[in-house]
Amino acid sequence: MRLLKISLLAFICLFCTTLLHAEKNWTAQWITAQGVKNETNTWMCFRKQVNFQNVPNKLIASIAVDSKYWLWINGKMVIFEGALKRGPSPEDTYYDEVNLAPYLKKGHNTIAVLVWYFGREGFSHKSSGKAGLVFDCKASGISLNSGKSWKAAIHPAYLPFEGVQPNMRVPEPSLCFDARKNIEGWMLEKYNDSSWKSAEEMGTPPCKPWNHLVLRSIPQWENYGLKDYVNKNQIPAVSNGEPIVCKLPSNLQVTPWLQVEAADGQTIDIRTDHFEGGGEPNVQARYITKKGVQSYENYGWMNGEKVIYTIPKGVKIIALKYRETGFDTEFSGSFNCSDDFYNKLWDKSRRTLYVTMRDNYMDCPDRERAQWWGDEVNESGEAFYAFDCKSHALQRKGILELINWQKPDSTLFAPVPAGNWDKELPDQMLASVGYFGFWNYYVQTGDLQTISKVYDGVMRYLGVWKLNADGSIVTRQGGWYWGDWGEQKDMDLIHNAWYYIALKGARNMAQVLHKDADAANLQQQMDKFKAAFNKLFWTGEAYRFPSYTGKTDDRVQALAVVSGLADESKYPALYKQLVAEVHASPYMEKYVIEALFMMNKDQYALERLKKRFAPMVNDPEHSTLWEVWGEGTDGFLGGTTNHAWSGGGLTLLSQYVCGVSPVEPGYTKFRVAPQPGGLTSASARITSVKGTIETAFKSQDANFELTLTVPGHTKAVVKVPVGKIVTINHNGKTIWKTGSAVSGTATKLISFSADKSQVEVAPGKWKFNAQK
Repeated sequence: MRLLKISLLAFICLFCTTLLHAEKNWTAQWITAQGVKNETNTWMCFRKQVNFQNVPNKLIASIAVDSKYWLWINGKMVIFEGALKRGPSPEDTYYDEVNLAPYLKKGHNTIAVLVWYFGREGFSHKSSGKAGLVFDCKASGISLNSGKSWKAAIHPAYLPFEGVQPNMRVPEPSLCFDARKNIEGWMLEKYNDSSWKSAEEMGTPPCKPWNHLVLRSIPQWENYGLKDYVNKNQIPAVSNGEPIVCKLPSNLQVTPWLQVEAADGQTIDIRTDHFEGGGEPNVQARYITKKGVQSYENYGWMNGEKVIYTIPKGVKIIALKYRETGFDTEFSGSFNCSDDFYNKLWDKSRRTLYVTMRDNYMDCPDRERAQWWGDEVNESGEAFYAFDCKSHALQRKGILELINWQKPDSTLFAPVPAGNWDKELPDQMLASVGYFGFWNYYVQTGDLQTISKVYDGVMRYLGVWKLNADGSIVTRQGGWYWGDWGEQKDMDLIHNAWYYIALKGARNMAQVLHKDADAANLQQQMDKFKAAFNKLFWTGEAYRFPSYTGKTDDRVQALAVVSGLADESKYPALYKQLVAEVHASPYMEKYVIEALFMMNKDQYALERLKKRFAPMVNDPEHSTLWEVWGEGTDGFLGGTTNHAWSGGGLTLLSQYVCGVSPVEPGYTKFRVAPQPGGLTSASARITSVKGTIETAFKSQDANFELTLTVPGHTKAVVKVPVGKIVTINHNGKTIWKTGSAVSGTATKLISFSADKSQVEVAPGKWKFNAQK
């Protein structure tokens, strides 16, 4: 069931409106329920009744709350968990736009809104300190504006949760619902609210503590509806008091649901197998029964592979179900090859990625739900190959938030938004603003407006970094001098390499923004820095910081390759190091494997990818990838089993094995240059901003066959990995054979390389045959 879904065209319009940041003229009042104390885990009910003589074709409501809301019109749920965690900047708040018209009718109508105020800080939310709702909806002769005409009540059934609380990173409280105190049917049209008090007015936006309101820039959640658990036939009809483990089809974001027949005052515990995912307590739920048959859905989402209900002995179980909600994007990308291990890795990577997408990219959906930007660089890179174009908005939101939270001293920090964290991780901040972060977003999307908006902030941050007399960077500890998980970290060189990658991204941004003086200056800095880096740190066999005494760091060697700090003459020595040294975490392993592909060591790249990730890919208990290489004593104690920073293999398989990557921003031109790595076949589908790209290859002995669909308004540069192209077929017709165009065919070939291994082609369906 999808309660509200906007069309792609409508979403693009919303995206562009947000991009312009036009200030809305608000006329409604922020309201709250009388007697609210702004305590943690406050729930409020609001109602507005109105008569329509005629229903308009379109009626937009602008809705903001701290922290979440659910909307019903005439008893039908329209929005399931609206609003985004606060805030777009340290002071401001997001708001939603919802078209009410499809749900209204001529005559009497009832608007009902349930508001959940977290009342907690966290690593993904900045609390305003005050519970409230603003509902701005006014058209010719029509006003639904929030104010004293609205009725409001504190929901008495939501009680403070007693016992173990979620760890301090998670802003959402655990829920406790006492059904004996429920306001039955309060959201329905026929409910009598005459005893409710009028809402209390608190000011018209922009006003403190919510300040300016910024339009939501990502879609409402995809709502998959209530579903049965995989093992529904094993759920007992009557509880024996033991935990009932209900299996989900994979690691999902869910709101658990139950229907039982019970006595008055019995307590049901609800949690997932990820309640202590990552080693610390996360969210859980508690339901206290009333007498008789009853149903309840826990609106605070949780994630896991299993939902565990502990129901008192003797309670009759009518049904247990779950509702999955998640980021509204299509699983439009695909990858398949002749070795099923890599297919499983790709699929697990995508599942891990999806469960870490919601209000923001998350490192994990259980322990933290936080937008760590080192993670987001990897995650966003994966999304371009895994999902449709709606997923791009989540990275754009993160980019704007990171710069909007920039400190007065020009430093950046993450995760943001955050109410109880402000520490800079220098390496992650350099990664975020650099070539693999902000710049990759632009190359994939062609969204120049966002790059223009954040450019000055990027330059201010780079200005924080200073150079030593020898040309290397002055060490900056920041708030957490991190580098990576694991051992054998050449920390100074890790940061030097990330600094160069940040310069490279900034230079590219300056060039496309026609900031010629900046671009020239950044290029000069890069040239000087590269020369100094190689003079100071290249030993003849590897890159090492002079004072570093550990084993040679594979991370540093890889970063030198992917950044361009290392010239091709050093590749043989660097390859030996990447064979000998194995230290990177799953997060940094992405760059190690990428370096191997860039050095044309694709066969070893796949071998290392399989060797390192085999335990988690082949783990039958988890549908997602781990934070670290092992659990417990086999790895970093406390690591989670759903960390999408480990999914870099998804990107690499699509980008390098199938060879698809943009050459010019926004896929105006793209490249298809497969690196089979010993695979006999592989195929990929990518939803680009120019349309769907499909490609597949077969490799056998001296023959190589490649098929490709090039969408309209773009062109492709095709590079075969062996020999030269001998025949080309376009839209079912042979147009080129044995070195020349076939007589009488209209060629769509744009240009050939001299050795006939590479050709540039126009839109259409292509087939290329090559031989050694």
